[in-house]
Amino acid sequence: MQIFKTKNEIQAFVKQQKAENRRIALVPTMGALHSGHLSLLDKAKENNTLTICSIFVNPTQFNDPKDLEKYPRPLENDIRLLEKAECDVLFLPDVQEMYPDKDEKWHIDLGSLDQIWEGANRPGHFQGVTQVVYKLFTIIEPDVACFGQKDFQQVMVVQRLIDSKQLPVTLIICPIIRDEKGLALSSRNVRLSETGKTKALVLSRALTLIKEGFQEQSFAALLSQAKALIAGEGDVELEYLAICETTTLMETERIEPNQNYVALIVAWIDGVRLIDNMLLNNN
Repeated sequence: MQIFKTKNEIQAFVKQQKAENRRIALVPTMGALHSGHLSLLDKAKENNTLTICSIFVNPTQFNDPKDLEKYPRPLENDIRLLEKAECDVLFLPDVQEMYPDKDEKWHIDLGSLDQIWEGANRPGHFQGVTQVVYKLFTIIEPDVACFGQKDFQQVMVVQRLIDSKQLPVTLIICPIIRDEKGLALSSRNVRLSETGKTKALVLSRALTLIKEGFQEQSFAALLSQAKALIAGEGDVELEYLAICETTTLMETERIEPNQNYVALIVAWIDGVRLIDNMLLNNN
């Protein structure tokens, strides 16, 4: 695996690869890699001849400096995992490389996507996400980019970026990877106690309850049952739980023809903010 730390280096490399008609797949990450990230690499390899993974803990998408400070950075282990997964290239820039202008301004119209759910709870987060993703797309010029379904709202935001800027990038949404008990894999899981990991299983149970009753019961009844299930677990602080249309993520109360839906959930366990979701009728 080749490792590049500067824009100039990786751009020169990519230019050479494109001259040889190689298709390029990008997997953007913030490191602390786990099986979920590696599944994105597997997907990236399916129809592409060159896989590039980026690791960059992007400061502009953190609205809490303490969260940025606590974000895990096990770089040596990440590199070992990528090598074992046979990733072709790692792009490993520092903050100065990505943000040479400390006063750089960025704003993109995301409609309501940066005002609801994660947008409402983490002001500025999605502006930061689109800022760094646009930089990565501009630097690497991938043919496809693989993102995980677990951050579903982020995926919709990235698609909005691609559409808005008319970028020649195909977005591939990769399924959530769960452990054998159903917990969605996340870099934040390392901060959970063993008891916390057990309690966190209630999130996937609540989502499964909604999915299984989606065609038979009212949305209000399903949400009430799921919230009761979570409350019964104890020591789980629910931030939000909603059933939404997949593209706009606007909350809805009933099934409409030709619409797809997703259940979104965020909860706090052991002081750790956990996020999960489940597609309800299009998978």
